[in-house]
Amino acid sequence: MAKKSHYSTRFEYSGYCHIYNRVIDRKPLFTRDENFRFFLSRMQKYSSPVLDVQVYCLLSNHFHLLVRVKDKFRVRLATAEQDPHLVVTHCTQRFLQSYAMAFNRQESRVGSLFQQPFKRSRVTSQNYLIWLIFYIHSNAQKDAMVTDFRNWKWSSYRKFLSPQRDRFLRQIISLYGSRKEFIDFHNQQLSTLSFFNPTRMDWLQDAQEPLL
Repeated sequence: MAKKSHYSTRFEYSGYCHIYNRVIDRKPLFTRDENFRFFLSRMQKYSSPVLDVQVYCLLSNHFHLLVRVKDKFRVRLATAEQDPHLVVTHCTQRFLQSYAMAFNRQESRVGSLFQQPFKRSRVTSQNYLIWLIFYIHSNAQKDAMVTDFRNWKWSSYRKFLSPQRDRFLRQIISLYGSRKEFIDFHNQQLSTLSFFNPTRMDWLQDAQEPLL
C-alpha cells in the first residue's frame, strides 16, 4: 500500500522520482506482448519531451518508473517560471490516459483503468536510489512473473548490460562504481533474496548524502 504522501509528492526541477501505479481492480494491465510495447511507445511519446525515464519495470497489473526532469526542459521551465510539478503531472496523465483508452478498446472495457492519482515518491539519498533500482528491476521475480528477474524482457535491466549505453545509463552505473559492480550488486541481492518494499524503508532516504 502506498504512503499517503506518495499521492501528493510534487515533482521538482532536480532529483529522481519513483512513479508507480496499478490497475484499479488488480486485473491485468497487459494481456499480450503488444500491450507492453504500446505502453513503452506511449511513455516515449508523452514523457520523453519532459522526463528521462532511466529505470522501469512493467508487471502484470502495475508498473514502476524511475524518472528525472530533463536538463534542457528544466532550464526552459525555470526561464518561463512554470511549475515543474504541473507540467510533469500533465504529461504523465496524458501518457497513462492514452494507454488506458487503447487498452479499454482492446478489452471492450469501460471506465477508469488506473488508480488515481498515480503514486510518486522523491528519491533524496544515494543509498536509497541504489536499492530502489534493484527493487524496480527485481519486481518481476518478486511477483513471480519469472523465476529470475534478469530474464524479464519488460524491464530496463538488460539495457544496462548492453555495450551501447547512453549517458543516462552510464550515470546510473556510476552510482555502483562500474558495470561489473552494478551487475554484482543485483546478483548479491538476488542470492540473498533481499527484496524490500521502498515505501517501508524511508530510513534509507537519509542514510547517505542527499542527491543534488
